[in-house]
Amino acid sequence: MERTGKIFFYEDKNFQGHYYECSSDCPELSTHISRCNSVRVESGAWVIYERPHYTGYQYVLMRGEYPSYQSWNGFSDTIRSCRLIRHHPSRHRIRVYERPDFSGQMMEFSDDTPNLLDRWRFREVHSAQVQEGIWVFYEHPHYRGRQYLLEKGDYRRHADWGALQPSVGSLRCVVDY
Repeated sequence: MERTGKIFFYEDKNFQGHYYECSSDCPELSTHISRCNSVRVESGAWVIYERPHYTGYQYVLMRGEYPSYQSWNGFSDTIRSCRLIRHHPSRHRIRVYERPDFSGQMMEFSDDTPNLLDRWRFREVHSAQVQEGIWVFYEHPHYRGRQYLLEKGDYRRHADWGALQPSVGSLRCVVDY
């Protein structure tokens, strides 16, 4: 079954001003809105990007309201592309590793972890294997900082999920309610 979604981008905070309604991937939002200060996700789970063609900082948004760019941990009102996450499995499983190439200490997770240091003795994750589901790594605890989407597959080093450094403070499963 193909997943559908609907997301609204507003130029002003608190869902005010000109808006654009989107229900599919959009590689270039600037033809529809000049800035983005609030977002409402009516259905689906989405990745929104700071730059066109799905590049730059990424933010994973699930159903809900985001009255300002700070509410999705954004750095500015610049959002230039978006993509619907199409696969939402009911099970989630990821393995994280202390070192690159799946070496060193390993731990498996199957649920959200707001503070990785509560369960994992390392501040860094150098490689990961997504066994089931879709995951988001956050740079800091409590789902703060830069976000990285990890879909099923192997990530031999942190650069494979787009990170400049291996810092992971929290992780979350992507679900579509």
